[in-house]
Amino acid sequence: MTQVARPPKSESARSASGGLAARVSLGRRFTPVSTEFLMIASAALMLTIFGLVMVLSATSASAVSAGKNPMDGALRQGIFAVLGIPLMFLISRLPIRFLKRMAWPALFGSVALQLLVFTPLGIADGGNRNWIMVAGFTLQPSEFLKLALAVWIGFVLMRKHTMLGTWHQVFIPVVPVSALAIGTVLAGKDLGTAMVLVLVMLGCLFFSGVKLRLFIIPVFLGVMSVLALALTSEDRMRRITAVCSDMSDYEKNCYQSIHGIWGMASGGIFGVGLGNSQEKYGWLPAAGNDFIFAIVGEELGLIGCIVVLALFTLFTVGAFHIIRKTDDPFIRVAAGGITVWITGQAVFNIGVVIGLFPVMGVPLPFMSQGGTALLAVLIACGVLLSFARTIPAPEARAAERGNTAGRGKVTR
Repeated sequence: MTQVARPPKSESARSASGGLAARVSLGRRFTPVSTEFLMIASAALMLTIFGLVMVLSATSASAVSAGKNPMDGALRQGIFAVLGIPLMFLISRLPIRFLKRMAWPALFGSVALQLLVFTPLGIADGGNRNWIMVAGFTLQPSEFLKLALAVWIGFVLMRKHTMLGTWHQVFIPVVPVSALAIGTVLAGKDLGTAMVLVLVMLGCLFFSGVKLRLFIIPVFLGVMSVLALALTSEDRMRRITAVCSDMSDYEKNCYQSIHGIWGMASGGIFGVGLGNSQEKYGWLPAAGNDFIFAIVGEELGLIGCIVVLALFTLFTVGAFHIIRKTDDPFIRVAAGGITVWITGQAVFNIGVVIGLFPVMGVPLPFMSQGGTALLAVLIACGVLLSFARTIPAPEARAAERGNTAGRGKVTR
């Protein structure tokens, strides 16, 4: 057989080929981001800015009365926002394969960080030991554990995607390892954060596509564990069983709840005006933390509350679009866990403020005072934005469908 040697490419052909590759690479870099990316990023930024304004308003009065700078609380929160927002967009550029490789190290690192609360660095507050003091800043390691758990469960269930029809493939190692991680939080007596971690685990299992009969078992175990922990603590049962619909328990168990409702009620439709809250003057405990939504209702009224709810809705819709559109089981499970964490925690917090749930000590994502919580949520948003980059923009999807249809046509 005679072989015919191919003529070498000319310089012009090679330069044209290299120019085409460069244009393709440049085109991919400047491809428009998806609608889901814009929804999540805009909601996160607006909620963060809104939260900084409300933290300044809610904490300035108590700071002045204590002889401190009225801007102190907002400045400390702003430091974490300045760190978290660029970090969010930096993480959004990370490839999915890198996030998968970081699943196990992130879980081990977050658990090790959580264990520091039981060292001399640990700080107890309100009966809970769930904080550490580092360089003058108070950090809550369990906030990073929420994200690490969601990413880790997503990675493990992705590896077992074809074997989720049997119970032992679903439960092992997800349930035992998750229980150990949650146990490190419960050892510090923080039931509210532990409930959110259980919610993250259940959310990941739900979005993994586990059969309903297998999903019911971890739900039952999670509910029974929470009930057992509540029943074995006199302080928790006192708060859960408190009846705050009247003034009979005002001075003991219902003081915070009643003042939160009073603040919401006094705001009316348009509020009393930004900075004009009365409850923040020592009447409402944790006005800048767990009950900041009450200050929003008092100062900005029903309109301000609707804006906050609309932003959380925008975030949730964007995240659920990622879950619905992706074909990667890792993205679907991890995004589901992160979405259930942030949205579920917001529902818990707002429900506590308006009196639907007992006081659980769960902050409002993006808005409550607490730098660690804000930083962890912004990092989680960065992971969601990285997932959103795998979803092509509508124009790109339309062009791809057009190219596929064009290749399928036969010209006669």
